Amino acid sequence: MNQPVRDVPRLPGSRRGVAVAFLAAGAGCALAGPAPAAVPASQPTVALLTDHVARTAPDLDARRIETVAARRPLTRVRTVLPVLDDAGAKPWVRVRLPGRPNGHSGWIRARNTRRSATAWHLAIDLSARRVTVYHGGVVQRRLRAVVGKPSTPTPRGRFFIEEAVATTAPRGGPFALATSARSAVFQFFDGGPGQVAIHGTRNLSGAPGTAASHGCVRLPTRDITWLARRIAAGVPLTITS
Repeated sequence: MNQPVRDVPRLPGSRRGVAVAFLAAGAGCALAGPAPAAVPASQPTVALLTDHVARTAPDLDARRIETVAARRPLTRVRTVLPVLDDAGAKPWVRVRLPGRPNGHSGWIRARNTRRSATAWHLAIDLSARRVTVYHGGVVQRRLRAVVGKPSTPTPRGRFFIEEAVATTAPRGGPFALATSARSAVFQFFDGGPGQVAIHGTRNLSGAPGTAASHGCVRLPTRDITWLARRIAAGVPLTITS
C-alpha cells in the first residue's frame, strides 16, 4: 500500500508551479462512516521506473498518445498512476494520465513499473464546497474548502494526485497537492500549465465554504497540513458538482 507522506518535499516559493502557477492568486471535522459505493476500499497503482509511452490500445502498433516521465516535474518523486484495467492484457496496463485532456487514459507496458495500491481517496463536492477524505472506504474527515469561482471553475471529473509539495511561497502555502487536473480557462498561469491543486490559504482571500479561487481548492492551514502528510502520489481524486 502507498504509505502516508511523512516528509513532504519542500520547494522555495520562487519555484515554478508552486502556489502561484497552481492558480493560487473553516475548519475540518473528523468523521467515520461507510463510504458511498462509488468509492472503493483500495485503488491499484503503478509506479514508473522509467519513462513510458502511453498508447490507445495494448499494442505496440497502436497510436501513441504521449510519453509519461518517470518522475514528476516539481519534486522529482516517482510518477504513480492509478490502474484502470489490466484484464486480458497482462504485459500492459491502462492507467489514468496526467494533464490535458482532463481525465484521459492510455495503455502502458507493465514492464519497468512497480505495482502497489492506495487505500486513500479524495472526493470534492463543489456545490457543498467540501473535501471528503476516505481511507479503506471509510470517511476520515470532511473539510470545508474554497473552490473555483464561476468564471474560473474547478474542473469536474476523475483525476489523481501527482505530487505533494511543501512551499515557502508567500501565497497558497504551506502545502499543495498537485493534481492531474488542468484548468478549462487557463492554458497557462504565471508560467505553469494551468495545473489545479489542493493547497493552503496563506495570504489568500476567501473563506472556507465560498467559491473564490482561480480553480484550485483551498483548505485552511491545519487541514492542508493534515492532508499533505497522508496523501501520496497516485491517490485518486473525484470532483463532482
